[in-house]
Amino acid sequence: MKFLMSICTTLALGLSPMTSIATPLGGLDLISLSGKALAPNTVNGKVTLVVNVASRCGYTRQYEGLQRLYNAYQDKGLVILGAPCNQFGGQEPGTADEIAQFCKRNFGVTFPILSKQDVNGKNRSKLYQHLISSPAGKNKDIRWNFEKFLVGRDGKVLSRFPSSTRPDAPELVKAIEAAL
Repeated sequence: MKFLMSICTTLALGLSPMTSIATPLGGLDLISLSGKALAPNTVNGKVTLVVNVASRCGYTRQYEGLQRLYNAYQDKGLVILGAPCNQFGGQEPGTADEIAQFCKRNFGVTFPILSKQDVNGKNRSKLYQHLISSPAGKNKDIRWNFEKFLVGRDGKVLSRFPSSTRPDAPELVKAIEAAL
């Protein structure tokens, strides 16, 4: 039923059913580690897992699981966005090039990594303002590296998972599969 309603809405807007409708994430001017804007179609119409990441954290090994998750579900419409942050114990001190090399060399990361950003405080990025202010974000600060937000194809923030939730945790995988 939900699918039929989506098709009807799409047709009523005069769009082809294959046209992706812009979502809030696609309108946030997401910047990659290379300093270039991420194309809105990277996230528009996709299920997106946003994770604040760091290369010197006890949870850094989660990069492996995130890459496996991306490999398993990207063809079904999953995107993972890594958002490096140095706000927790200075655990992401590297430059953009150092972060990119670290992720590729140590974990074979192929999912998009954004430019380094603040996830808390007065300089909180627009991405994290959007995530935190959602009902799933509950207006609560990020507690540590590798917190995860699951965003639906329509841009609605569906769930928030703590750092301790591994990428292969049944509750996370189930939520991703339900959103896909």
